[in-house]
Amino acid sequence: MAQRSSESVLFRFAPRADQDTMVPALFLALALFAPLAAAQQTGPLSVECLGCICEAVSNCNRTLTCSGDVCGLFRITWAYWSDAGKPVLQGDNPGADGAYARCTVDPYCAALTVQQYMTKYSQDCNQDGQVDCTDFARIHRLGGYGCGAPLDPVYEQKYVTCINHVQTLG
Repeated sequence: MAQRSSESVLFRFAPRADQDTMVPALFLALALFAPLAAAQQTGPLSVECLGCICEAVSNCNRTLTCSGDVCGLFRITWAYWSDAGKPVLQGDNPGADGAYARCTVDPYCAALTVQQYMTKYSQDCNQDGQVDCTDFARIHRLGGYGCGAPLDPVYEQKYVTCINHVQTLG
């Protein structure tokens, strides 16, 4: 538990996702999601892919709670969470009032939700012959049945910038 809170403090001060700060923000996103990936291997997305989706959708802002019909740093809707199998925090119950919000504002439970959603809807959205992070970014934003549609330009640019940085680092 102590490790998790130290990562939370680091992540809270992450710079926003623009050209000059993408690499430091990405490293902090990777620090946040690496324990989840190492401990569980819960789905098809790499830690880097989770980080870039997070950056694109919310600048990986861990302070985000629920606003309108979306919650947390991945901006997850109740329907998305439900389609992902209603994951919950340890000791919680999917049928309990507030279980959706408690999970989706917790970065680990939210990442698990994304992994499970991608496991369910994994497909080649851009018809390039492979299922990769670009497809997962499209599924996350457009849903499992609409991922072939155009992405909004702001989300797409943030995702492309992040994934390009990841590729140059790797």
